[in-house]
Amino acid sequence: MSESTVCFSKHKIVPDILKTCPTNLLTVTYSGGQVVDIGSELTPTQVQNQPKVEWDADPNALYTLILTDPDAPSRKEPKFREWHHWLVVNIPGNQVDNGVVLTAYVGAGPPQGTGLHRYVFLVYKQPQKLTCNEPKIPKTSGDKRANFSTSKFMSKYKLGDPIAGNFFQAQWDDYVPKLYKQLSGKK
Repeated sequence: MSESTVCFSKHKIVPDILKTCPTNLLTVTYSGGQVVDIGSELTPTQVQNQPKVEWDADPNALYTLILTDPDAPSRKEPKFREWHHWLVVNIPGNQVDNGVVLTAYVGAGPPQGTGLHRYVFLVYKQPQKLTCNEPKIPKTSGDKRANFSTSKFMSKYKLGDPIAGNFFQAQWDDYVPKLYKQLSGKK
């Protein structure tokens, strides 16, 4: 078993989100140089800006990228599982910026006192170009992000299993109130 398979199982991403582990690792790099290292802890401050995400992509294929938190509002009481942080479809190769953004990126925002949350990046190879009817969610809105289901989305668009993944863990820091203000649409 690969290191990613062991970690996805150990941290219960399988079965909380997925039925099977991704076989390949995504490279996720944040602007401060932080690299997501399977299950490592990063702070909300470190992950506030959209990262660069890369995988071994076929330049002629289209992909879907999802970033989701299965621990909303906490791992012990995940009543909002999953809270999705980012959703991009029709990505040519691994050129995320050229995909169609359904849900704009927002970083980690675990509520104070809820411990570590898992933030899971998944990439799926699409069978064809997708026409999605999901609402487009801007980075200034927390609406319609809760109770997302990666497995239902995969099934709806016939995406199969993820071809690559990675995840980090984060807990509350003093950036989180700023993120909540952003999500409320206030300046």
